[in-house]
Amino acid sequence: RDSGVTIILTTHYIEEAELMADRVGVINRGEIVLVEEKAVLMHKLGKKQLTVQLAQPLAEIPARLASYKLGLGHGGRELVYTYDTQAEHTGIAGLLHDLAAAGVEFKDIQTTQSSLEEIFVDIIKGKR
Repeated sequence: RDSGVTIILTTHYIEEAELMADRVGVINRGEIVLVEEKAVLMHKLGKKQLTVQLAQPLAEIPARLASYKLGLGHGGRELVYTYDTQAEHTGIAGLLHDLAAAGVEFKDIQTTQSSLEEIFVDIIKGKR
């Protein structure tokens, strides 16, 4: 890169492309369907999830939190919120406020982002 050299790598191993590439091209059935900077592609098409580890398990999601379309997992010990990173308001601040208002206590919060492989599969399946 520093010396201005371009290397074209073709691979079926998406993890390899995610680690090494600056730009990614997707070919489906012999047709180039996308060429994009990897960081831009992951920002535009990737999903982010906020996982809230609860202090006490929930049997169901409180009605006050219904508008967030949360997933309840790990035996009621986790709430998962998928959000759009490009939205003006992600809803995270409101969710945390409403969790407290609903009396839901939590131990930890973490975020995860879609991998390049998940984005690739969605592109090929026509979901993005």
